[in-house]
Amino acid sequence: MINAVNPDLNNDYLLMLQVGQGNKGAFNLLFEKYWEVAYSTAYKRLRDADQAKDIIQDVFAHIWFNKDTLHINNIPAYLNRAIRNKVIKIAAKQKTVHPFFNLPEVLAQEGNGADSPLLQKEFFRSCEALLDTLPPQRQTIFRLRFQDDLPTKEIAGLLGLSRKTVQNQLGKAIQKLRLSMMHLWTLFFMAFSIF
Repeated sequence: MINAVNPDLNNDYLLMLQVGQGNKGAFNLLFEKYWEVAYSTAYKRLRDADQAKDIIQDVFAHIWFNKDTLHINNIPAYLNRAIRNKVIKIAAKQKTVHPFFNLPEVLAQEGNGADSPLLQKEFFRSCEALLDTLPPQRQTIFRLRFQDDLPTKEIAGLLGLSRKTVQNQLGKAIQKLRLSMMHLWTLFFMAFSIF
């Protein structure tokens, strides 16, 4: 095992070679060199400091625990891809409600019936069920845009797609959801009898 760290910190190849040989000092230098940029990338996409820190810890832990088998030629590109993949997994797991659905909340507060909370819950469950009918990539794009408030350019970079593809997928998702939502809105308004 090599104990000394090569003083040429700009040579990522040598740094990764030393990490691969189990050099903790080299790993610490790698972490110090890229932590801030990696954290910034994760935070920009998540807008959550704790989640961003967790992702960075996971990514660097993966590098250390798989140092014998990982062959990373471009560390910044590897980190960007690893962070992107973790953000996508988090976005797919989160089922948060976007302000897109705020109007039913306001209307529900005005409803006087004892079943108002139940109807509101059913409405949101129906909305989620509609989202779940979208193809996986289209659903991910929709959630990143409307639940995480990411611009289409950032979504394109995150998913490795062209911006035009992201816009087309959003258009198709919105068109399908708009048709399906009209039925839900009609039921919702009838249930609360608000005119």
